Amino acid sequence: MEYMFSDKAERMDAGIFAVLNEKKEELLRQGRTVYNLSVGTPDFRTPQHIIDAVCEAAKHPDNYKYALTELPELIEAVQSFYDRRFGVALEKDEIMEMYGSQEGMAHISWALCNPGDLVLVPNPGYPIFGIGPQLCDAEIWEYPLYEKNGFLPDFADIPEEIARRAKLMVVNYPANPVCRVAPDSFYLELIAFAKKYHIIILHDNAYSDLVFGGKAGGSFLSFEGAKEVGIEFYSLSKSFNYTGARASFAVGNAEIIQKFKALRTQFDYGTFLPVQYGAIAALNGPFDGVLSQCREYEERNRALCGGLRSIGWEVADSEGTMFVWAPLPEGYTDSADFCLTLMEKSGVICVPGSSFGSLGEGYVRFALVLPPEKLREVVESIRVSGVLEAAAK
Repeated sequence: MEYMFSDKAERMDAGIFAVLNEKKEELLRQGRTVYNLSVGTPDFRTPQHIIDAVCEAAKHPDNYKYALTELPELIEAVQSFYDRRFGVALEKDEIMEMYGSQEGMAHISWALCNPGDLVLVPNPGYPIFGIGPQLCDAEIWEYPLYEKNGFLPDFADIPEEIARRAKLMVVNYPANPVCRVAPDSFYLELIAFAKKYHIIILHDNAYSDLVFGGKAGGSFLSFEGAKEVGIEFYSLSKSFNYTGARASFAVGNAEIIQKFKALRTQFDYGTFLPVQYGAIAALNGPFDGVLSQCREYEERNRALCGGLRSIGWEVADSEGTMFVWAPLPEGYTDSADFCLTLMEKSGVICVPGSSFGSLGEGYVRFALVLPPEKLREVVESIRVSGVLEAAAK
């Protein structure tokens, strides 16, 4: 029987990720050593107090019923956390819990966009930024992020007619995949731009707790006028290694939050209550483990980037996130082909920059998901593979 799928489904192609996975399995069958730096899944342990809270809540039969909404204690925990962590005061109607930022990014456009509406998304950028609006038949316009501009958008380069048509703008700093942190001046300019053109801002703040160089990541909402123009997503996945639990929050403009919340009641019966109790423990618990983990990520960053520079691959240190954004070695021009060559010759798996948009071509992304000693092995494996020497010839 022949099946006819929707045009949207036909556009969703696993592409290079399926190819990389197939090649990885082939290398493993050959008994090769593989260093998988492709997926940003933390290898750190979830803090014990969070595990204990989930386990304790899971003992109670009533916690297996539909949650329907957030626990009041969870909303209060978010309020307290945002005040302590970012100096941002949130009202209860400015907070909603979601099943992970990925889900939130996919569905927020349902509350904000009609077919034909225009959404501004970064290029390079995380794929769901554009996929979410496209699932609503909205149009996307990719604002460019260039290394020469510090991978920050130049608002003057956004055409007037595009700015006037835009309904929503997605922003992500610290940025995946480009690993840069935005200065305060950027947020002030962003808010002024949004007010001038009546654009809603959606700020993905998943990596605010992974900023290097002794700096502390901040919140878009800490800047005057931010709540007037948008909302922010904050995730427990990377900060607290709570990835599988899928606990994230949309916070900010109350009108947007309440409309999004009402829409989600049509397809969502709330997050499993033990997961919510674990989130409460994370938000109310000690933060020193998060800070220590950030320092460990920074050490990994230095081990990989510094190591690659020592063997002739000029890779700048990341400013934040759990990734490294590396330009292709001299002599290579196709990021997908390079990833396959690198994997075949060294066993090191990374993601082609082209997976993050047309301006990602010429780069690859590594995930810092191995300890420093293993990353030094990665560097050595790349060195002895001859990949860099082959490119120079």
